[in-house]
Amino acid sequence: MANQITSPRGTADVLPSDSARWQYVEGVLRSVCERFGYQETRTPTFEHTELFQRGVGDTTDVVGKEMYTMEDKGGRSITLRPEGTAGVVRSFIQNGVLAGTLPVRAYYILSCFRYEKPQAGRLREFHQLGIELFGAKSADADAEVIRVAATALKEIGIKNVRLELNSIGCPECRPKYREALYSYFKQYEEQLCDTCRTRLEKNPMRIIDCKSPECQAIAANAPMALDYLCDECRDHFEGVKEYLDDCGIPYSINPRIVRGLDYYTRTVFEFVHESAGAQGVVCGGGRYDGLVGMLGGNPTPGVGFGMGIERLLNVAASEGIEFPAAAGPDLFVGFIGDKGRRAARKLVYDLQDRDVNAVYDINLRSLKAQLKYADKLGARYSLVLGDDEVDQQKAKLKNMADGSETVVDIDPGRLAAAL
Repeated sequence: MANQITSPRGTADVLPSDSARWQYVEGVLRSVCERFGYQETRTPTFEHTELFQRGVGDTTDVVGKEMYTMEDKGGRSITLRPEGTAGVVRSFIQNGVLAGTLPVRAYYILSCFRYEKPQAGRLREFHQLGIELFGAKSADADAEVIRVAATALKEIGIKNVRLELNSIGCPECRPKYREALYSYFKQYEEQLCDTCRTRLEKNPMRIIDCKSPECQAIAANAPMALDYLCDECRDHFEGVKEYLDDCGIPYSINPRIVRGLDYYTRTVFEFVHESAGAQGVVCGGGRYDGLVGMLGGNPTPGVGFGMGIERLLNVAASEGIEFPAAAGPDLFVGFIGDKGRRAARKLVYDLQDRDVNAVYDINLRSLKAQLKYADKLGARYSLVLGDDEVDQQKAKLKNMADGSETVVDIDPGRLAAAL
């Protein structure tokens, strides 16, 4: 017997018994996005590596350590997408979407890939809802995106989350902040991890996002971006807060949020679950006004977020949220004898053509085993066809929940209407 093949480390199967939870959550997410005017977009699972090097940033952990990159048969460097925004920007530039009516609102549900240590709520292949809003530079756009996330979390039923906000400035005020960070961290250069010593020269703001306890302790007293904002960035941030106040969305200011990707400017935010420990961030996003231009398009403001679906499901489970279970068949058709079997098969096929979830036992077991199978499937109703039922075109329809029975006509159209 050959050795059993198992799934790669850091991946997870979604079994038929789990799929109803996924479908329910994805259904809520789609409904909320579409209610706010966002339309679905889909992009390739892999892109040219340069897209992420330019868009995400080569000083990030994502590009520096976590990407799944390979050379294809044509000698081109290809990478499985580690996040969704860069691919959507590339797609919209390439297909002229941003040359049309603005703003453009888009959402996607896709799988992403990052090589990192697998742990609770963090996998090497994970799934994400993302939304992107292009062509609106006002603070209202930032706040709208935040409101979409808040609405989705509320409608899924997640309660113990808090919204944390920060602003990391723009290309006008960022250089002064970078200078202050560099001067601060330079004092502790020997105590920084190897990665952060490299970041010190390239992008010292990335040190604030380091997960090393030593670097986190040093970063705790680092200068804050809020103290270096230009007047425009400060006014923009006040506008975001005003919108959230007007909508009754509570928030707190967290000056240590910088997010993990280089393309962010101005507003950055996270929704943090209060009891999820180190993996508490269930949604994160912000503004990225320079990304479209960086990837070859005409400068276009953008703002969006990413929300991990596995993490949402884990958080929902920790709160005891129960999602609707998968529905069983509407009708199970049992049979006795060859005549009953053929009639059952024909009736099931005719009902399925009328959008009725109907099944029969294709293993052709005894009637007792068939009815036991119907019970395990969770069928709402059952009926049994034998010679008499086929001749009379009538059968007893049994309610599987309470055991009550009703004589029904087994004409597919009438039976479908009765169900």
